[in-house]
Amino acid sequence: MPGSVTSVFSEAQDFEAALRAEGGAGLLVTGRAASRARLTQITLDRLRLASAEEEAARIAFFAGLASTVLICWLIGGSAAPLWGGIEQRAGDMLTLGPGQRVHSRTEGPCRWNAIRLPDEELRRYGRALCGAEFAAPPALAVWRPAPAVMMQLAQLHRAAIRMAQARPGTLADVEAAHGLEQQLIHALIECLSAARAQEEAPAARRHRGILAGFEGLLQADPFARMAEICVALGVSDRLLRECCNEHLRMGPSQYLRLRRMQQVHRALRNESPDTARVSEVAERYGVRDLGRFASDYRAFYGELPSATLRRDLGRTRVKF
Repeated sequence: MPGSVTSVFSEAQDFEAALRAEGGAGLLVTGRAASRARLTQITLDRLRLASAEEEAARIAFFAGLASTVLICWLIGGSAAPLWGGIEQRAGDMLTLGPGQRVHSRTEGPCRWNAIRLPDEELRRYGRALCGAEFAAPPALAVWRPAPAVMMQLAQLHRAAIRMAQARPGTLADVEAAHGLEQQLIHALIECLSAARAQEEAPAARRHRGILAGFEGLLQADPFARMAEICVALGVSDRLLRECCNEHLRMGPSQYLRLRRMQQVHRALRNESPDTARVSEVAERYGVRDLGRFASDYRAFYGELPSATLRRDLGRTRVKF
């Protein structure tokens, strides 16, 4: 049965949890620490629609869902995000193939729409509407559809999101939802069939794979040192820095420090000040130099780790 879910978040970790339905596997806030985000998600029969509004600069790691394609585009004057080192501008449509892993970086407030559908369904509809010449999107690509067809898709998507936000029960009507879904699929196929894809270069794809492995190692071993990470990935320190600067716009050591800082921040907000110690929580996430860590933490969050720990556990949800 078609349905919809509208969610409003004031915490980055809550937004990150909801983003997993779109293939998100991690979220690192790189800008202003206090931020709000809104993610509206709609599930139809074949399609899943999403619309997001984010305030803070961030790096998101997407581990594409098996057998599904992700299609996304920007709303309004959002700052151009990087997907695997490729800049996505206003009017561009980005596609991510099944099971593909990629980092996406934004430099400030960003609003985007997305559609996710099974890869086989996209191929089937594409061939039915365009013939055997229809080609499914490659692993990672940016398209530039004609403004008129892109506008049609965006308008249909926006109408569905607004209906879900204003009257959540509207899309529970099977016939209405099916009609909307068919229009969206037709508009999507028209966008993809009338545009040429800018595919990533072989070297960029290899670098994307190295960074995906880097992310996996950080998740598996919070105590790993950079030299150990390079050995495990089979790459030089120079190549890892090159990949990080190209895709993340920062070096691997800075990314690791920010990642650990965010993990400690989240943990401290959920620990009891009566039983927890900042040093123990920090060590749990691989922090070795507590003095430097406390200084970096204060510069980023505006308070010392001990102040975060003492703060009341009850947090108020703030609407966007």
